[in-house]
Amino acid sequence: MKKLRVALKLRDDEIVEICALVDFKVTKSELGAIFRNEDHANYKECGDQFLRNFLNGLVIHLRGPMPKK
Repeated sequence: MKKLRVALKLRDDEIVEICALVDFKVTKSELGAIFRNEDHANYKECGDQFLRNFLNGLVIHLRGPMPKK
């Protein structure tokens, strides 16, 4: 997750907006916990659900919403 953030040059508020595109609510403090060092007391591991929703939101953010068939 850290590498995606750096490669795409995303800020915390942009990540929150991307997650909101797929109705996944995340706060800046939760993001801060994910991006901390592993030995920090408030470190939180990036779970599968967060990563899945972030990637789905990123697709919508970059490509736009899927057209109706």
